[in-house]
Amino acid sequence: MILVSSCLAGLEVRYNGTHCLDKKIHQMIEKKQAITVCPELLGGFSTPREPAEIVGGNGEDVLDGKAKVIEKSGKDVTKLYIKGAYSTLRKAQEVGATVVILKEFSPSCGSSMIYNGEFKGIKIVGNGVTTALLERNGIQVVQKRELLIFLRRNYY
Repeated sequence: MILVSSCLAGLEVRYNGTHCLDKKIHQMIEKKQAITVCPELLGGFSTPREPAEIVGGNGEDVLDGKAKVIEKSGKDVTKLYIKGAYSTLRKAQEVGATVVILKEFSPSCGSSMIYNGEFKGIKIVGNGVTTALLERNGIQVVQKRELLIFLRRNYY
């Protein structure tokens, strides 16, 4: 089974109440080849919510207590991001997922690039909290742009 970010399946769960529908992912959900997950909602956030970025590092640093996830207003929401990451890990383990497709750039789901923590739209190399935790536990995280390559190798 594959887990995918709910926003990529067309669910309006992003911080601003929108989605990032990917037709291939939506088809996977319809064919019951994948299950949706939103780490932020699992962490206790609602939609819409204030934007947040990792300050002082990346997802690994957050898990190690060296960085924080901060909302634009300055509120520390690190604990909720960590809670969402662990809830996502449990869900992945429960369904036997070996791969997860997450939304890039998110402080939770980013898998190669995240925002730099200054709320200026600047991206840096790094991954989000959920991605870091999943990878630490042997679960492969695939970016949306890698989806077709992954599907061809494993399903077609």
